[in-house]
Amino acid sequence: MSLIIHRNGDRPGVSGPANSFTGTVLISPVISAPAPASLRSVDVTFAPGARTFWHHHPVGQTLRVLSGTGLIALRGEAPHYIRAGDTVFIPPHVEHWHGATPTTAMNHIAMQEEPDGETVWLEAVTEDDFNRTPAA
Repeated sequence: MSLIIHRNGDRPGVSGPANSFTGTVLISPVISAPAPASLRSVDVTFAPGARTFWHHHPVGQTLRVLSGTGLIALRGEAPHYIRAGDTVFIPPHVEHWHGATPTTAMNHIAMQEEPDGETVWLEAVTEDDFNRTPAA
């Protein structure tokens, strides 16, 4: 196999689909590594108030916040602020959501291995869950 180089601008971003995201979201590809690797990574920009639906990953997910301030929450828990420079690991099969705050945009790189399946998308995050007071 040869070296693979994806040049900046060669692969356009797409809007986050309405069955997985609330609000304005731009998803730009980073890598979908060929087998035997299973790394998938995207650059995601959330406008203020935008967020994912509840979801989980078969072997977990890592987020690296590049700019702005966002929120991340596990099912049944208050959200936590995440800020530029933060890295978050969500364990396998743990239901969660992440996105911008109501007033601040956020951009992160999402990384996950998907050897045995794709992201499992669930229902939209309610306004009550989104507006819940973040943990200190």
